[in-house]
Amino acid sequence: MILETIKSQKITFEQKVVTLARLAEGSIEVLNKSEALKKYIEDGIICDLFEGNAPYRPRYIVPDYDIFMEQGSKFLNLDKPTNIWEAVHGLLILYKHVPSITTMPVYLGNIDYLLEPFIKDEAEAYLAIKLFLKHIDSTITDSFCHANIGPKETKAGILILRAMRELELPTPNLTIKYTEETTDKIAVEAIKTALVTAKPSFANDKIFRADFKGEYGIVSCYNGLKVGGGANTLVRVRLGALSKLANSKEDFFARVLPEVSKEMLEYIDERSKFIIEESGFYESSFLIKEGLLEKEKFTGLFGFVGLAECVNNLLGATEKQDRFGYSEKANKLGLEIVEAMSKLIAAHKTKYAGEFFGNTHLLHSQVGIDTDRNESPGCRIPVGEEPEIFDHIVQSAPFHQYCPSGIGDIFVFDETYKSNPEAILDIIKGAFETEMRFFSLYSDTCDVVRVTGYLVKKSEIEKLDKGEQVLRDTTILGKGARDNAKALGRKLRSE
Repeated sequence: MILETIKSQKITFEQKVVTLARLAEGSIEVLNKSEALKKYIEDGIICDLFEGNAPYRPRYIVPDYDIFMEQGSKFLNLDKPTNIWEAVHGLLILYKHVPSITTMPVYLGNIDYLLEPFIKDEAEAYLAIKLFLKHIDSTITDSFCHANIGPKETKAGILILRAMRELELPTPNLTIKYTEETTDKIAVEAIKTALVTAKPSFANDKIFRADFKGEYGIVSCYNGLKVGGGANTLVRVRLGALSKLANSKEDFFARVLPEVSKEMLEYIDERSKFIIEESGFYESSFLIKEGLLEKEKFTGLFGFVGLAECVNNLLGATEKQDRFGYSEKANKLGLEIVEAMSKLIAAHKTKYAGEFFGNTHLLHSQVGIDTDRNESPGCRIPVGEEPEIFDHIVQSAPFHQYCPSGIGDIFVFDETYKSNPEAILDIIKGAFETEMRFFSLYSDTCDVVRVTGYLVKKSEIEKLDKGEQVLRDTTILGKGARDNAKALGRKLRSE
């Protein structure tokens, strides 16, 4: 595998370096795993999402970039910025030194708020912002990289949306935090941009702010995490596969789900323990020393996929009217499963989740990976089975309360909505009134599309189909998700 990677002509030099590093990390075993856990992993029921056998950095890191803008960085020899060019220059330097599971930053900050104080001449600022975004796309070659804007309208926010429409780049991913104080002007600009380049998504700011007691960041796919903290690890369970171990619905709740949850939570602890106590990250990182991160604001994520398949399997539901997304009985069972997982997580107190979270890990509706078959992302209705949009929203929204660290649905609109973005804004407002946490959209004519939570260009996937190199490693994942999980076959919403 090592020599095969070295000789490959289908991946870039940077992709080779990352692959070789992962192979090296995977060559040792330092974590304690029970026999039951090993069996779950072997059977593909529990998955650590390629974090490696010896985790040496948190999976998701969410620096407080406001602190950097206020004080600069002694370690990086950067003074506090005084103009737009120093601001973007300083952030780009800092991003280079923010690690994650991808080796690249998964969170870039509320970039409109960070840049707004330096918007003096809008023409100059627009040029700076375009170059800033192009630099990010060309050097952070992984669209799990995520920036935020909002909730307040800013000049910088409007310029960022305009630049993203013009550039049509998949990186960075983008979310607008939406609340009552968000103006219709910037919300409509956001929708216009999303119909061209599949971003931004909309986050229900009121819900996230309540869960995280103030400032939070949307990172990676759509993961909500505390600013100044992050997540040490994300381990997930494939509920569809798990359900096949149960003799009945009652057996699933009484035996199967508690047993796998126990193994999952202990494995999350074990991975977190190594990062916290053995890797030296928290003792050595300048991000900690300069106050951009605090260990107590980190937690672990308990992820899941395949709720729909789990429910359908437990009920033996084969007809559409009996399946998850349509049947009241099936939807109720889905809620009972997610609530049960939430309670099991809340009951598990651990010193490997920060005091900010009450020493508990968080539930995360995971978006899936490129090799998944017959397991829908998180709580989502299987692709191709989606009901009408308003029924879909009403069905989906009740699940969002249980997943503070991330859950969302994706809606594909036909091109006619480009002349009436206000109609989509009305849909989003209605969705958020039902307590939906996160809403993503794009147009069927976009080249940049949302795969599960990350973005890829269809034109880049076509290059892969021809055996050509591509810049971004997420394009490779997107091709797999297209081929294995029909991720680009979502129902088209027409006016």
